[in-house]
Amino acid sequence: MDKKNALRAGALAAGTALMMLLMSSPAAAVARDDGDDPGQGLSVIETLGLFVVAPLAIFAVIVGLVMVLDRSSEDHLVKAKPKAKATAKA
Repeated sequence: MDKKNALRAGALAAGTALMMLLMSSPAAAVARDDGDDPGQGLSVIETLGLFVVAPLAIFAVIVGLVMVLDRSSEDHLVKAKPKAKATAKA
C-alpha cells in the first residue's frame, strides 16, 4: 500500500512540475512592457563583486563584531565534568 501511495505522489509531483514548465513561457520575457527600462548589464567582475564578495564581506564584518563585542565570562562557559578517579586499591 505504501508503494502505491509513493508512486501516486511521484506522478503528481512530476505532472505538476511538467505543467509549470509548460505554462511558464520564456518567449514572454522578450516582449518589453510599457515603462520597462532595463539599463546596462553588469560585467563579470561587477557581478562577482555584488553577489559573492559583498555578502562575504558583510558576513565577515558581522562575525568580527560578534567576536570583538563578546563579553561572556569564564563563569558562563560550559565545561565538562571532571572524570571520577578510580579508587580501587589492590
